[in-house]
Amino acid sequence: MKRWIFLILVGIALSCFGMAQILTNERLDFMPLLGIILCFIVGFSLVIVSAVQMQRRTLELLVQETDTRTQNQNSKVNSLIFNKKVYEQGPKIVVIGGGNGLNAVLKGLKNYTNNLTAIVTVSDYGEFIPESSKELGSMPLDDIKGSIIALSENENAMKSLFNTNFSTGRLKDLCFGDIYLLAMKEVYGDFTKSIEQTENILNITGKVLPVTLEPIQICAELEDGTVIESRNRIPEVVNSKASKINRIFINPTNCKVAPGVLEAIQEADAIVIGPGSLYTSIIPNLLVKGVAKAIKESKGFKIYVSNIMTEQGQTDNYTLSDHIKAIHEHTGKGVIEYCIYDTGELIPEYIRKYNMQGQELVEIDSSKTKEEGIYLMQREISCVSDGYIRHNPDAIAASIIQLICDDLKFKDMQNDTKYVLLNDRLKEAKKTLKVNKKNNTFKPNRKKSQKAGSKFYKKYKDRIESIQEAEIKMKVKAGIPIEDSESTKEPQKPSKNSLKIKSWLKK
Repeated sequence: MKRWIFLILVGIALSCFGMAQILTNERLDFMPLLGIILCFIVGFSLVIVSAVQMQRRTLELLVQETDTRTQNQNSKVNSLIFNKKVYEQGPKIVVIGGGNGLNAVLKGLKNYTNNLTAIVTVSDYGEFIPESSKELGSMPLDDIKGSIIALSENENAMKSLFNTNFSTGRLKDLCFGDIYLLAMKEVYGDFTKSIEQTENILNITGKVLPVTLEPIQICAELEDGTVIESRNRIPEVVNSKASKINRIFINPTNCKVAPGVLEAIQEADAIVIGPGSLYTSIIPNLLVKGVAKAIKESKGFKIYVSNIMTEQGQTDNYTLSDHIKAIHEHTGKGVIEYCIYDTGELIPEYIRKYNMQGQELVEIDSSKTKEEGIYLMQREISCVSDGYIRHNPDAIAASIIQLICDDLKFKDMQNDTKYVLLNDRLKEAKKTLKVNKKNNTFKPNRKKSQKAGSKFYKKYKDRIESIQEAEIKMKVKAGIPIEDSESTKEPQKPSKNSLKIKSWLKK
């Protein structure tokens, strides 16, 4: 704001100087007159441009300084009143899937718009039914509860509340989340309407819709002809039979789509599929009658967020193109236009943990994926949280919003409130991601910069150290003596470990 105020003062001074010259001079030749006119024009232009920019900056302040979603706390304009219509006019985004992958996308996108719709599966998970569901006679609602938690302002408090199991009295073994959803259904008479009203009652961002109101069973047919009718037994049977999944189907096959689902898809500016379990969270949603067709006919961006790791008993040895082919085989082409996948730069020690469980990094076969008619977007969307490899909510949301911003810019809508909001949030998110990346990058000590080792060691110091620590632990277990300096010694030339990492990176 200061710079524009300063330019306004400069513009007024120039304009006044020009007017004063005209009034005070008795005679004006051509060149002095031309100089006065140019001085007046420049001054007047500065006043107009600065006034416009001040109004734009005021709108940005209104958006970023007076609501709880922004992370920028450098200054506060408490006197401004936040206009909720700015968020309400944000892009309409539909996210389809289930589990932690779906929740990660919702956590990131809720910082950009109110018009979020999560479409989740209501499925019989198999033989095991929680005591809470048995007692209340309710459907399996874990994905719905997870989405509500992800869309809430205070996720930790909402998670504690919804997952609270009573331990005494008549409510023993009952879960508050199931009791709440059942009570809402009793009040409003309709399950879909009760979920919609949750948006207002719990003050969550967006809404959650079940893909169907009918309890469905997810079944799998293997390549050897075996049919599995319990979702939770699919990985076990696949491993014991050593046979891949041929197709997934739902029972009943003619279940009706829930009210509001098709309308949300048709009106969406972007439709996000995944990440999540390919055969038990993503594809079942697309098999409900009318869902895949609505996605194909929608004019919004159709985006698939790739899984980072394969899933044992479902997608063993699957590449990126295998994931997309599986979706196309069940729904036909046209449900995916863009694919966001991770760069794959993860610490090998964490990957080893997953390898021991039969999981590995999803191989990115770009050429085969492009043959499916998909535009690829490589982004750093992975992070390590509590020792597990997870999708980074902010990075995924930034990638999706960048697509929408580029489209608005192409339509010459840079001054639209929607674009101002999204672009402001996007800049802030990129700065945060950049800072986090820098903080996690090894910075050599200036005093020892000459002896800091190779560039390779600087870049992959964390990875090398993690492998060294694992080897030291193995030696300790085996009773092999270790020198005190072995764990902290910095290699001056590439070691066998570093060469192993180099070959792994090339692969």
